[in-house]
Amino acid sequence: MKEKPNKVIPDQLRWNCDPSVFSFKTTADIAPLKGIIEQERPIRAIRFGLDIASPGYNIYVSGLTGTGKTTIIKTFLEEIAAKLPRPDDWCYVYNFKEPISPTILNLPPGRAKSFKAEMNELVRNLRTGIPKAFESKDYEENMSRLMKRNQETQQALFERLSEKARGEGFAVELSEVGVSLVSLLDEKPITPEQYEALEEEEKKRIEKKREDLNSEIQSFLRKVRDINKDSREKVAGLRRKVGLYIVGIRIDGIKEQYAEFPKIVAYLEDVQDYILTHLENFNESAQKPNPSEAMQALMESQEDPFLKYEVNIVVDNTNLKGAPIIIETNPTYHNMFGRVQRRAQFGTFSEDFTSICSGSYAKANGGFLVVNAQDVMSNPGVWETLKRAVENREVRIEELGEQSGIVPVAGMRPNPIPADVKVIMIGPRIIYHLLYESEEDFRKIFKVKADFDSEMPRDSRAFQDYASFISSRCNDEGLLHFDPTGVARVVEYGCRLVENQHKLSARFSDIADIVREANYWARNDGRDSVSDSHVQRAVEEKTYRSNLTEERIRELITEGTILVDITGEAVGQVNGLAVIDLGDIRFGKPSRITAKTYMGRGGVVDIEREAKMSGKIYDKGVLILGGYLGAKYAQDHPLALAASLCFEQSYEGIDGDSASSTELYALLSSLADIPIRQGIAVTGSVDQNGRIQPIGGVNHKIEGFFDLCKTLGLAGDQGVMIPIQNVKNLMLRSDVVDAVAAGQFHIYAVETIDQGIEILTGRPAGERIEGSYPEGTINRQVEQRLRQFAEGLRKFGHEEKIPSERA
Repeated sequence: MKEKPNKVIPDQLRWNCDPSVFSFKTTADIAPLKGIIEQERPIRAIRFGLDIASPGYNIYVSGLTGTGKTTIIKTFLEEIAAKLPRPDDWCYVYNFKEPISPTILNLPPGRAKSFKAEMNELVRNLRTGIPKAFESKDYEENMSRLMKRNQETQQALFERLSEKARGEGFAVELSEVGVSLVSLLDEKPITPEQYEALEEEEKKRIEKKREDLNSEIQSFLRKVRDINKDSREKVAGLRRKVGLYIVGIRIDGIKEQYAEFPKIVAYLEDVQDYILTHLENFNESAQKPNPSEAMQALMESQEDPFLKYEVNIVVDNTNLKGAPIIIETNPTYHNMFGRVQRRAQFGTFSEDFTSICSGSYAKANGGFLVVNAQDVMSNPGVWETLKRAVENREVRIEELGEQSGIVPVAGMRPNPIPADVKVIMIGPRIIYHLLYESEEDFRKIFKVKADFDSEMPRDSRAFQDYASFISSRCNDEGLLHFDPTGVARVVEYGCRLVENQHKLSARFSDIADIVREANYWARNDGRDSVSDSHVQRAVEEKTYRSNLTEERIRELITEGTILVDITGEAVGQVNGLAVIDLGDIRFGKPSRITAKTYMGRGGVVDIEREAKMSGKIYDKGVLILGGYLGAKYAQDHPLALAASLCFEQSYEGIDGDSASSTELYALLSSLADIPIRQGIAVTGSVDQNGRIQPIGGVNHKIEGFFDLCKTLGLAGDQGVMIPIQNVKNLMLRSDVVDAVAAGQFHIYAVETIDQGIEILTGRPAGERIEGSYPEGTINRQVEQRLRQFAEGLRKFGHEEKIPSERA
């Protein structure tokens, strides 16, 4: 028997992969896939972005999760990074001129560790060498000569002052408070009683001499101060000379090793100057305080005097081969840009340059940083700081509050690290488009977009790629290998995921999951390889684990709680199909859509829209219905129609226009007063010309209605009507295909509303001939009813006018 043109034949209901296209016995016989299956468009974009060295050519990688973006990025980066030179090490050292801003130094990879070791060795040597030098016989003799010369000079000055004072009748006395003159009488100090007994003239003479001698005393004191100053300078010079002999030799040795690095040499000169002015820190007495002094120092949180000579390596590339690749999976502010760690001590926090820790951005200097866009946007301060770091080509290690200026933070401000980093940001397309439209800086710093598709062409190369991918998963994870039937079933599963007979899914994380689960069922079955039955079992079990909600809804329908008719006929009622997406599972749900029509001017009123339970796309679909009715049936008279549409027993929001054709069929049935077969469910959107347009989720919709019909009993006249464009999207379950082949279920594909209404009613739609539709056709009856509405409305309007005219 010849099938009706609108019926979809069983061969069109799914695409089956022929296992004979695979020449191996199992996937163990073929080479496993290296990396991931490549896509030409994003691959070319990534290569371009990685190869170009100009500023701003960072890469945004977009696409659905599971398409291999991160794997491909990592593979490319490893290939490119291995050919690039190792970047420098970076370290912070004490800034002797501005202590709150530690100095950043860079050295060739591996040299920072050597420099740190050299500085540690320098301090160890000086802590033993300097005390020994100051305990040497030569130093003590030189110090003794200086002190003796100082004392002799001061003694000579004192003797001259004493001799002059004695000549004037005074004796010079030295005390802790200074130099004083004592009057003499008969070579003996005069007593207060003797002084009071003197004549006034004699007293005045004595005081006059005292005043004259005071100027001599002041001159003596100035000379003593100058002598002491000169002596101190000579002592300091001696100490510096001795210290320079000890320090200079060692620092000069380090300078020679790093002579090609001016910043290192400048730092070593600062170190030398500081040590020579703080030689007391290296005395053994300063290094070994008694217990009470040690406790006092601890309580006062005194700083380690040798801490200033430490080298804090914040980026160490010693063991790196090529350029660094940093994949930051948790891009918080501190993980990305570093921090200055504060140490708690006796109720306060302290910090120094040795507590500076770098973040991922600094560690990726000279290489590549991979981050997730959603994580970057969700962590406070990260996006703004990332933009600034990329634009300024440097990274500052500072607190978030200080960086934003919200909270003033008193503390260190380390000098920025110059940074040349290629940033690869991975995220969904929506974030890319939002940033591109709203962030001008984003366009400047992410000039390359690599867009991964979630599907790929279904061709022989794709078949082999799938087989190689399965082989790699089996090898890497110790799974059972697949025979050709198992691989073919996995390919079909990939086709089902994208709902396109000519495409395969490129979301290989989903494919890998079904491979692992099929392996489980094969092992559970005691087999040594995975076949199609095990893949099928994995798919079914995966669905079963998540379809409790679907079964509960079907149960409500079968017990009559939710009313859905799948047999008989009804006027103004059609079974529509919607897809419910719960994340881990999607399934089709049938719903009764009813229409009521009557005379009026209200047009098509949708109850979901009036109740604010519908989305914008759904509302647009409803508005299109009025345009279709007016254009087709109201060219020579007004469209005097009032109609209401309703998704019966719908208690949640609804969106999408895939039910617009269904609603139109219900309206036409109500207007023509012709019943519709309830055993046929409908999906498809419609335009104002009456052409049926494709929709999504066609497989889930068909299977959802099929499962309901199967539960209630297949009558042989049930089926689903879909847009003809969706035939290529069919990848139905085998039981649905078998039912269609047995004539128990039917799939209809239509192009126009007229074709669909004929299937639903069993009557001809009718085409306009010489201005009118033929008798007995649906379009004729619809048009007649609309004319009756228009005429009736005109009469009512005329009758309402008469009383007002008489008045």
